[in-house]
Amino acid sequence: MKIVKNKRYNQFGTHLKEKFGVKVYKITIDAGFSCPNRDGTILAGGSQSAGGCIFCDEGGSFSQAHSNLLSVEEQVEEGIKNLSARFKAQKFMSYFQAYSNTYKPVKELEKIYLSALKHKDIAGISIGTRPDCVDEEKLDLISTFTRDYYTWAEYGLQSVHNKTLERINRGHDFDCFLRAYEMTKRKGINVCVHVILGLWETRDEMMQTAQKLAQLGVDGVKIHMLCALEGTQLAQMKVDFMSEDEYVQTVCDFLEYLPPETTIHRLAGSGLKKNLIAPRWIGKKLDILNKIDRELIRRDSCQGMKYAALYKFPIM
Repeated sequence: MKIVKNKRYNQFGTHLKEKFGVKVYKITIDAGFSCPNRDGTILAGGSQSAGGCIFCDEGGSFSQAHSNLLSVEEQVEEGIKNLSARFKAQKFMSYFQAYSNTYKPVKELEKIYLSALKHKDIAGISIGTRPDCVDEEKLDLISTFTRDYYTWAEYGLQSVHNKTLERINRGHDFDCFLRAYEMTKRKGINVCVHVILGLWETRDEMMQTAQKLAQLGVDGVKIHMLCALEGTQLAQMKVDFMSEDEYVQTVCDFLEYLPPETTIHRLAGSGLKKNLIAPRWIGKKLDILNKIDRELIRRDSCQGMKYAALYKFPIM
């Protein structure tokens, strides 16, 4: 694979710069969405216990300081001003991050999404949601943006193993994700899949998630480490979290199975220090990224190293 600036994986930021010819940054947006796994909708179906996913805090995975007290347009304007000054960014993607950002009627969604695309420097849109919160009508709406904007749907999967999804109180199974994924790809929308490492799974089980995503040929992957934040169910549980070294090794193993074309949107978290309970090392994002880089160099390996032999491995 092509290695740029000593990265041995297909870094999304580098991919964006190559695509647009300038620095492109995501503006994270909180548009006031909720989640069916927190508001009791899924519970009404009898499929899980109350409270949402065990790792989800009150921010709904939203990492920025501003909130939905600002309108979507104001958040975009503020994000462009800050990212332009801090990183010299010239183009931007509107990223709907907090909670499940397709969890409203289509007419409301259309107004919200369009309000995030008004600024002349917006080049793309990325919509974070759950696979049980999309349907043909909603995806038809999102697909209308693909002509003029770089358009992504980001699905929280976390693991391909139903026993794990049940343990984390996810509220849907792997087949639900597959249906949403296939429907989204038919609409011509890029898909980024979120996974969490350290969910009481063996190395082989985590690699089965990597292998299945490789089999699907997903456009992007965002890798997270299981962590306990204040106010979450996980914070009340006794958990043996991965060590930093275990995480670095596992991420490198995971990357080796992914196709070289799959863009890597995240390998380490950010914005967690304030509410982070454990593991404490996870707050040192730059250190973790540097260790991943060094480990891939030490192995003389890179993303996709094992991809060619993937179908020799049993999947699921």
